[in-house]
Amino acid sequence: MADMGTTIALIAAWALPVLFAVTFHEAAHGYVASFLGDDTARQSGRLTLNPIAHIDPFGTVILPLLLLVFVGFAFGYAKPVPVNAARLRHPRRDMIWVALAGPGANILLALAGALLLPVAASVGAPFGPWATQMLHVMVFFNCLIAIFNMLPIPPLDGGRVVAGLLPLSLARPYAQLERYGFLIVVGGLFLLPMLFRAAGIAFDPGRILILLPSQWLYDVFLSMIRLGM
Repeated sequence: MADMGTTIALIAAWALPVLFAVTFHEAAHGYVASFLGDDTARQSGRLTLNPIAHIDPFGTVILPLLLLVFVGFAFGYAKPVPVNAARLRHPRRDMIWVALAGPGANILLALAGALLLPVAASVGAPFGPWATQMLHVMVFFNCLIAIFNMLPIPPLDGGRVVAGLLPLSLARPYAQLERYGFLIVVGGLFLLPMLFRAAGIAFDPGRILILLPSQWLYDVFLSMIRLGM
């Protein structure tokens, strides 16, 4: 029974930060797009912080649970908020801000989680230790999802930022990579390391590009709190 309770607490400590991270990420895209002239997200019922509106059954529920059980950490995503760049006041420039809004929201959530850590640490058992664990997950996962989404691969947010910064003659062919974006991400982060390991080569792009920068950012937030901001 104790093991079951521990498992439920562990799942909750990961599930809540994942749910809020992907919800705020997508909602931020919608709110900034709406502010800049595109109300597609509002018309689609996605201009909300209600997680139900943003949940993707596989990406928000099944995938994080599977990873948590079999790998020991969770990762997930929500349904992308629809944005019509043509309805933005300055489409190319404004799409940069819309893209940055998602990772920006995650950085703010990471900071909020770090600020709450001293409060949780002052609360007694059993809620205090659980809340502390959840807030550590909140800080790290939001750093992770922010870094991941800033990879310069369309349709990730970093890819949209690069497309907005490139000259139009280069931005158009670069944006065409979006149709292969999923394959590039899966190949680069999962298949490529497997091939390198099979060849006896210790090279993991996901660790170098995502995990290490996320750990560094996580440590920065914790250091800021220890130093009293």
